[in-house]
Amino acid sequence: MDLFSAHNITKHFSNHTALNKVSISVSEQSIFGLLGPNGAGKTTFLRIINQITAPDEGELFFSGKKLTPKHIEQIGYLPEERGLYKKMKVGEQALYLAQLKGINKKDAIKKLKYWFEKFEILTWWNRKVEELSKGMQQKVQFIITILHEPKLLIFDEPFSGFDPINVNLIKDEILKLRDNGSTIIFSTHNMASVEELCDHIALIDNSIKILDGKVKDIKKEYKSNTYEVVYTDFIGNLNSILDNNFKLLEQNQEDDLYKAKIKLPDETRPNDLLQNLMPHLVINSFNEIIPTMNDIFIAKVKKNIDAKYNNA
Repeated sequence: MDLFSAHNITKHFSNHTALNKVSISVSEQSIFGLLGPNGAGKTTFLRIINQITAPDEGELFFSGKKLTPKHIEQIGYLPEERGLYKKMKVGEQALYLAQLKGINKKDAIKKLKYWFEKFEILTWWNRKVEELSKGMQQKVQFIITILHEPKLLIFDEPFSGFDPINVNLIKDEILKLRDNGSTIIFSTHNMASVEELCDHIALIDNSIKILDGKVKDIKKEYKSNTYEVVYTDFIGNLNSILDNNFKLLEQNQEDDLYKAKIKLPDETRPNDLLQNLMPHLVINSFNEIIPTMNDIFIAKVKKNIDAKYNNA
């Protein structure tokens, strides 16, 4: 069942179209990646979901009902542009923001102390925000976003400003939030985290949606039946021993090992390639090359750019 859906969302700013009939559906207790290059319209879309700005056209639904201001209390939003009051004490500000979200003071203090200790920032409770590093401020805002346990969490570039250790900390918490019942929409340029976290993605470019689907299905769709072979005991061009239906894409040497990338015709089994190679060399490893989300992102956006200029 979908917790959130958007249908044909369109948004104009003066002479610029930020979003053009974009639709998405986000299943309950899933992580949905909203992807796209800079300026594609992602942040505008997230702001529309959070009702900071309104679409010019289209409809949004929350738990099957039309999205209204009363749903805001069920949404937690961490924007890309961070904004804590620099002169306020950390704990004082976190408590104030927690109470704005409807949490009573006693419960807010208890919850905040739990998360501050978990994120190793409790000793900074009585320090001013301006004394915190960027990463510590990020932790505070992440905590404030999730504290009221909303059904829908929206994270815009949640890993910005974090070192690798804290990136992993936030990733782990995002997965735990999903496993505990939260539904998450997040936007990031970190494609590795998309592969680790997302169940489903949509890719927006130049205001339109150009890709939408489950991550595992998209990766399967973009496979090219290409294999990497690491081998020894053969010196020379592999084309001299490859059957004509196999295409050698790349061949190089690393120390005493040789590597080759070989593309098979669509209906050809990898066993056929192995049978062709094994009489001539010793195979150390044999793996199918699966495109990364970064590969797919670049290829799809480039294709969209090429199509735009070809139609101009």
